[in-house]
Amino acid sequence: MRVESSVTSVSWIPSEAIRGAFKLPMELGISHYDEPPPDVLDDLEALRLADRFRFANVLAAWIEVEDGRVVGHGHTGGGHIGATTIRVGPKTATFAAVALPDLQPAPEVGDGWVRFLQTAGGRTGAPMPRRVNRPPFVQLTAPTAWTTLALTLHADGRAEHQLVGASSFPRHWVYDAEGKLAAKSGLIDYKSWALESFGTHSPWGDMDSAAVVTQVETALERELSTTIMRGGAKPKKRKVKAGAALVEQGDEGDQLYLLLDGVLGVEVNGEPLAEVGPGAILGERAILEGGRRTSTLRAVTACTVAVASADQVDREALAEVAKGHRREDG
Repeated sequence: MRVESSVTSVSWIPSEAIRGAFKLPMELGISHYDEPPPDVLDDLEALRLADRFRFANVLAAWIEVEDGRVVGHGHTGGGHIGATTIRVGPKTATFAAVALPDLQPAPEVGDGWVRFLQTAGGRTGAPMPRRVNRPPFVQLTAPTAWTTLALTLHADGRAEHQLVGASSFPRHWVYDAEGKLAAKSGLIDYKSWALESFGTHSPWGDMDSAAVVTQVETALERELSTTIMRGGAKPKKRKVKAGAALVEQGDEGDQLYLLLDGVLGVEVNGEPLAEVGPGAILGERAILEGGRRTSTLRAVTACTVAVASADQVDREALAEVAKGHRREDG
């Protein structure tokens, strides 16, 4: 029997990913943010040609099983990297990205399973002059971006995947073997990435970095996210330090929140119930159920949220979101 599976990461730059002076090239139209990738990944090459992502990592593997034992295995797939287009007035210039060699260490073989690892990534071809925090203290080439994926295949046909490492920039979305969005990196840190991810500070040198991984929000939440961010009134953005509460259970409140970056913990009566990541819609139950917060939302990491008013979103849609958020009923 042959067991096959795959996992894919797609890395892209959302509009909330860069802050402060670093945003200037984006705001001037010299560079650009990316549209969110699709919920279902059906044509990776078409997305690359449309300049919809910065790079992708496709890990595919198989095992051969006889009488419940793994008797053979193989590893395919690899990285896919795009280009960077810079616009100055009416003129454009496209720089081919620099792909680094895919890293595919020898698979780990266990009793009835094989675990595969793959790192893919690179850097943009466009120069990125900046000060950095170690010699030579100035860099001209862009920092290195990457993801490290794991895929474990079992003799009984099961397959498990994981985003085990990634650069702190940009955003990384993970898709399962059917092309369905399955997980996200939860935290973007452009400043640290620009200062640190060059030279040997990458998987091609002496380090990887663990990824903060979060569950995927619902398709309806993604639809409402677009409404909040682009549907009219521009929402205010609020930063929450790690450990601080965005809202406290029992407080009055009529604002709706969209988590743009970071991880928030959901607590009811002091008990942690869940953690949510970018894209989650929060605060809807206070709007629907009498104006008091039904849970405490506490920042697990530093967070950025968009703050919207109740009248910006359809009430029936909020009710549908709320049905999936009754975590204390589970």
